[in-house]
Amino acid sequence: MNAQRLSKRLEKVASFVPEGAVVADIGSDHAYLPCYLVNKGIVDKAIAGEVVKGPYESACNEVKKEKLQNQIEVRFADGMEAISAEDGVTAVTIAGMGGPLIASILNKDLSRLETVERLILQPNIHAISIRQWAKVNGWKIVDEAILMEDDKIYEIIVLERGEEQLSEAELLMGPFLLKEKNEVFVQKWLGEIKQWQFILESVKAVTQTEPIKEKIIETNAKIQLVEEVL
Repeated sequence: MNAQRLSKRLEKVASFVPEGAVVADIGSDHAYLPCYLVNKGIVDKAIAGEVVKGPYESACNEVKKEKLQNQIEVRFADGMEAISAEDGVTAVTIAGMGGPLIASILNKDLSRLETVERLILQPNIHAISIRQWAKVNGWKIVDEAILMEDDKIYEIIVLERGEEQLSEAELLMGPFLLKEKNEVFVQKWLGEIKQWQFILESVKAVTQTEPIKEKIIETNAKIQLVEEVL
């Protein structure tokens, strides 16, 4: 993977960035995504935010190597602190983190989303945390994708401002993904059921405290919910 050729996962993230957007890639690592977006002419200006020194330096080197210093600014900052209202950022990408961490990054300073029109988020796990965050904070899901790469399954959630009501199944599995129910989606949730069933078997020999009883009820409810969908 490099600035010219992204991974399948990041290429899908890039496909959701609106043409002409001012984009901020939070947790940019090597800055491959913003470099790709500028190289392809999708955006003219981008910010790459990185909080870890090593990846920050890698991002700086990549932008310099691609000769994009006039269009991409690499900033050493924690999460959304990489941007401010003066930047006029209209799209934010956050990829390759857990859903709860992505939600906490967005929550840390909601005022930094003032000019943002679209969020393109790719959680590695617990995508439900992002859907819950969106529901509470006035964002709606406008698109989703699920794909497999290197034997790992990834979800991408695209948000824009607005209100919506999501059912329990839509929160857990995604409204757009539920409608499509592609092969990767089915594989993911069959795997989740298998894991939940393993957990239920594991706790049979454990003293049934109230928290464990609640966990069993919750897990059985999730299994039933997913089975009904599949």
